[in-house]
Amino acid sequence: MNNIPQLPVAKWIDSLVDWLSGFEGFFNAITNFIGGIVDGFQWIFDLIPAWLFIILIVGFTYYLLRNRKHWSLIIFEIIGLIYVWNQGYWRDMTQTLTLVLTSSLIALVIGIPIGIWMAKSNVVQMIAKPILDFMQTMPAFVYLIPAVAFFGIGMVPGVIASVIFAMPPTVRMTNLGIRQVPTDLIEAADSYGSTSWQKLIKVQLPLAKSTLMAGVNQSMMLSLSMVVIASMIGAMGLGNKVYFAVGRNDAGSGFAAGLAIVILAIILDRVTQAINKKPADKS
Repeated sequence: MNNIPQLPVAKWIDSLVDWLSGFEGFFNAITNFIGGIVDGFQWIFDLIPAWLFIILIVGFTYYLLRNRKHWSLIIFEIIGLIYVWNQGYWRDMTQTLTLVLTSSLIALVIGIPIGIWMAKSNVVQMIAKPILDFMQTMPAFVYLIPAVAFFGIGMVPGVIASVIFAMPPTVRMTNLGIRQVPTDLIEAADSYGSTSWQKLIKVQLPLAKSTLMAGVNQSMMLSLSMVVIASMIGAMGLGNKVYFAVGRNDAGSGFAAGLAIVILAIILDRVTQAINKKPADKS
């Protein structure tokens, strides 16, 4: 085995990165675009006082959970968000929320069309599946290297790394949901003369909504799991607090910030699940 020449994989990757670095204008345009979305979300969150933000979140959750006796989530939101405010992590929490929402939004905009394309073509599905497997199994830290190389440091490379890591569930679940639509309903739509676009919008996507929303939920949770890792390349937020607490061996501050991340994760998870349920659903 020692006589077999070693493949210069690292050199190939370095050469590819060097070649892509020549498209500086393209990457700057992406940086400015994503930076604009991040700044927009953060501007909105900074504009809303903490007490009003809590009222809005609780009111939205109450609206989603109407006709369902899920008061435990509402009580948890009130206590949890007041805890974050009390600990002085409010702006860090909104920065983390900005990263998660931006990453999730981009993952949806890119992932859903790819999932639809996969559902419409077995060839595309065959090509895309190993790529999605690669994206999900590659250690998250590895995504930081090209993100920094092409986009510098800060929130934007953190968003890019989060999108790559979090997009596969949206693609997979969109593909799965559309493929699970009963063929008799597709045939019925065809018999009424529906176009492919009409079948997609009026039949397949509505029936696949539950599966699709499960993918959205997973992508959002994966984006949130990247916040601490993204803090290593300058992404601000609660992950940054945890990262510095680890560096200072400050268990108390790290736990307090980590608890804020847990609170945010539970709220996002339960709210996205509530959106996926009908008001009359008692489960």
